[in-house]
Amino acid sequence: MDYTSAAPREPVCLLSPEQIAGPYFRNPKLIRRNISEGQDGLPLVLRLVIVDAMTGEPVSGALVDIWHCNARGTYSGWSKVNPDQEVDADAIGSIPRTDDDTYLRGGQFSDNNGVVRFTTIYPGFYAGRALHLHVAVRITGGNNYLEERHVAWVGQLYFPEVASRSVLNAKAYRGRTLAPPTNAQDEYYANMGGEASTLMVHSIGRDSYEDGFFGHLTIGIDTFAVSTQIRPEDFDKYTV
Repeated sequence: MDYTSAAPREPVCLLSPEQIAGPYFRNPKLIRRNISEGQDGLPLVLRLVIVDAMTGEPVSGALVDIWHCNARGTYSGWSKVNPDQEVDADAIGSIPRTDDDTYLRGGQFSDNNGVVRFTTIYPGFYAGRALHLHVAVRITGGNNYLEERHVAWVGQLYFPEVASRSVLNAKAYRGRTLAPPTNAQDEYYANMGGEASTLMVHSIGRDSYEDGFFGHLTIGIDTFAVSTQIRPEDFDKYTV
């Protein structure tokens, strides 16, 4: 008897580890590729590929939101929070907002190849956290917020330290009162699969990092999963 036909199908792509959404999540409903809004910092061109972890097929029409801090370590909406002082808060809404800015936030619908592209800046850091950016993937019925179904995956993406050291020497990132934590010193990186969520990063310029960086990663998700990190009511509650 041929037992191979009865064997469970192996995933053809790794399921990317979920991580917390963090306290600085908002839902500004901004569909845009360029999210920089003139923020100082080295350019970062970001390419993410969303695939079904069970089939390896691209996930098209998914709404992919990203958000991250600026070169000084502050998030839009919380610009008056001191990034050099560690805050004891992880949950969405646990830190009151201080402003209505929207820099370094936005979403794109994945194309037929599962690809989304963003133009932003390389993030800085804040107390207790290595350099990272946040991602949420929502499964929709098409390129329309009104046909949104559910949040399938929430994660954080990290940066290779070789590239980050060059970035943190640039003018926009210097002059902080504390040293940046390494990836290994970040508890979320260490405990929640940060190595598997580290971007591939390349310098755009041949002779200088001042031209910026290109970062890319393939994210494998379970399209039927319902994330516990961001619930549908969180998008309604924390809009704009």
